[in-house]
This record gives sequence, C-alpha cells and structure tokens, in this order.
Amino acid sequence: MVFVLPPLDYSKNSLVPHISENTVENHYEGHHAGYIKNLNKLLQHTNLLGKDLEYVIKSSKNNGMEKIFNNAAQIWNHNFYWQSIKPNGGGRPSGIIEAAIVDSFGSYEQFYQKFKEVAMRQFGSGWVWLVSDNNKKLDIISTSNAETPIAQDNVYPLLTSDVWEHSYYLDYQYRRLDYISAFLDNLLNWSFANKNLNFEN
Repeated sequence: MVFVLPPLDYSKNSLVPHISENTVENHYEGHHAGYIKNLNKLLQHTNLLGKDLEYVIKSSKNNGMEKIFNNAAQIWNHNFYWQSIKPNGGGRPSGIIEAAIVDSFGSYEQFYQKFKEVAMRQFGSGWVWLVSDNNKKLDIISTSNAETPIAQDNVYPLLTSDVWEHSYYLDYQYRRLDYISAFLDNLLNWSFANKNLNFEN
C-alpha cells in the first residue's frame, strides 16, 4: 500500500477570508504531502509495508519507530483536519451533537469558551480535539506535535483544529486566538462531527 494525498472536498480558495489559498497550498501540498512522501520511504523494507494507516500508527507508537509514528500520525491528523472544516461552516451545532454538547458542557457557549481555552493552553505545536467516549460524553483535549487520539483507547475524535503554526501563521501571524475564533465561527464542519459521533458510538 502506497499512501497518497487525498483530495480536498472543496477548492483551495473557498476558505477565504478565514484561511487563504496560499495557506491551504503550503499546508496541504507542502506539509501534508511531505508527511506522505516521508512515510512511504520509511515503510520500505519494514513489516508495516502494505498495512493501513491506523495499523501503522498503533504499531509504531512507543515501539522504537518514532519517525514512522510521527509521519503516519500527522497524515491521519491532517486527513481528519481537512474534513473538520468547510466553507461557510461554524456557528451553533445541529443534529445529534447539539444535545451531546449541551449534556457534556452545559451549553454551546461553554463549549465555545473551553475550546478556545484548550487551544490557547497548548504550548507549541499540536492539535485541539472534540472527542467522545463510549457513552457519548464529549470532551475537548489537546495533543502535542504528532500525537493523535486514535492511538488512545476509548477516545473517539469528532473533529480537530490544527494549531501548528503552519496552519495559520501566514494569515494570522502569532494571533492563534483569532484563528481559533475563525475556525469556530466560520469553518467548523458540524456535519462531519455528527457523522463521527453517530458512527463511533
């Protein structure tokens, strides 16, 4: 199995003005594609060659294969990120996740505030995730660098925001909070989160 860059569900300029076409090109065709190229090289002559991505991630974590894990996990995280956003997204949730958010956080407003707080507390590079457990209880967590919830037991990612600087620096410079606000208000793909909540639980 050779891993390939999956197509985006939208054009590279359709996230403007919240994420520029220049950022999408650098992020998607540079960083994301680079992880895929690296992983395909790293897997040559290993017993992980031909395995699916999640298997590679779980098999390489804490198993003396840090480079393989980092590139594989970053591919998975980026695949998930591009589906977590969409043009004209964001705003208040609807569907089954609306009730789950109220049940887990008390209100959409409290979810909104906690998501921003977790994003701002993440030191350095990483990811912010809305996740669920086996009982559909939701939480917001962050992971550093290439870490990913799919390497954890009983943690199911519903959506993510990339807070590596390459995801926002060309548009927002150091203003991570402005980027996260734009993600929540204008980009977040609730349909994707609903699908994941329904599927995983």
